[in-house]
Amino acid sequence: MYLRIVAFLAVLCLTTADTCSKPEVSASAYTTQDATVLTNIAFIAEFHLKCANGVEGVPLYAEINGKTIPAARIGEGNHYQVSWTEDVKKARSGDYSVNLYDDDGYAALRKAARSGDDPSTVKPLVTIVVNYPGAYQGPWVNSEFMAAMLAVLVWYLAFSAKSKLLS
Repeated sequence: MYLRIVAFLAVLCLTTADTCSKPEVSASAYTTQDATVLTNIAFIAEFHLKCANGVEGVPLYAEINGKTIPAARIGEGNHYQVSWTEDVKKARSGDYSVNLYDDDGYAALRKAARSGDDPSTVKPLVTIVVNYPGAYQGPWVNSEFMAAMLAVLVWYLAFSAKSKLLS
């Protein structure tokens, strides 16, 4: 009988997850800078979450522009990474807000989406900002076009010089 009670309490302790109180986050981000031969822009945000109550390993979910994706834990502790891609033509320069949710927040977010409520009413655990300055998409004029124009110009100058000499 005592063994069952101890086993029940052990399972209860393992299944109850602590929530992060007073979260602080420090983040760094990477975005694709050169899109001359790419079809998608990559966004990568790495961050460290610090909880006032010392909780580690909290499962996190990120919501970016209405899409929800899991945050990957990197190594031990509270280091995480979130990555996503966007089409080059749809990616806008500026700030992207990445709302982070724990299990309870993610459940509330899904419940709001299922019931048709506004998901922005669910308060995120913390929000990080990823700045995307834009990507270089190549020169305005292709080098092939410039080479063809230069060839036409050289031909014209040579033909004009020849005409003047023969006249």
